[in-house]
Amino acid sequence: MNTTAAALEARVTVATVRTWCRLGAVAAVKQAGRWVIDAASLAHRIALGALKRPARKTAAVVYSVETMTAIGGRRWQRGDKDRVYLNDWAAFAGLETSHYNTGNISSASWQGEHISNSQAYKLAGCIDKVWFDTADGKLHGRYGFSESRVASREEVWAAVVSGIRAAIAAL
Repeated sequence: MNTTAAALEARVTVATVRTWCRLGAVAAVKQAGRWVIDAASLAHRIALGALKRPARKTAAVVYSVETMTAIGGRRWQRGDKDRVYLNDWAAFAGLETSHYNTGNISSASWQGEHISNSQAYKLAGCIDKVWFDTADGKLHGRYGFSESRVASREEVWAAVVSGIRAAIAAL
């Protein structure tokens, strides 16, 4: 399993999982510059951590104008509409890109795994907008026109919602 999946399973950061790998706290090998972690060793490490500390109370995730702007949203009001747009939804979903000076993608990864630049463009185009509507208190998204073979629109949307919830919980 990769570091992102291990971090989600252990409920720690990716940096913590990398540290565990470097220190030998979990059995892992580097392949092509990325850590591949043994699932049984990770489960043992998680069990050790559970014995040492009491269970954490999970923070309640509240969608509000304040929380959405705190995680980087921009408020928009016109007439009877009041919304907070999350323009950086790709970062919440785990799509990381670096760009040349021309604006073209030079490298990309989806949830910690390297992907081709064309698939990154398709993932970025599969969701057009993400916003929080104060009228109903819900997140909304509008699908774009691209379709990627790396992840479906529904998988990307689920990753966006999960990333937003995690960012709010971390406040």
